[in-house]
Amino acid sequence: MTSVVADTHALIWYVCDPDKLSTTALNALDRASNTGNLIYISAISLVEIVYLVEKNRLPKEVLKRIVNALDNPNIGIALAALDRNISEKIQQIDRATVPDMPDRIIAATALSLDIPLVSCDSKIQNLTSVLIIW
Repeated sequence: MTSVVADTHALIWYVCDPDKLSTTALNALDRASNTGNLIYISAISLVEIVYLVEKNRLPKEVLKRIVNALDNPNIGIALAALDRNISEKIQQIDRATVPDMPDRIIAATALSLDIPLVSCDSKIQNLTSVLIIW
């Protein structure tokens, strides 16, 4: 299996509540981690998690567990920076299909890295330019 990009909710569920993931999604994340490949998360996902904690929509423990997972080399989660290539790829993520900017950045991250995106977001799943796993 290859590396994957995890959407924000997929990352949170993988680290904090894996039972919320579909079997296919969990298998893809586990295979990436267990075979020495990486689970990438977009930098915007980390920003979203901080924002959700600040708004009390997620407990602080979620952020702590995500940061610990990023810092643990045995888990294999890596932060993908929002760079020029992703900024250019975002033009290939149809705004009419995926109107939310953070979701477009996450999808553009997968497109830029040329790897699948793990997401249950129905709008993201309508994209044809990115392989979606759920």
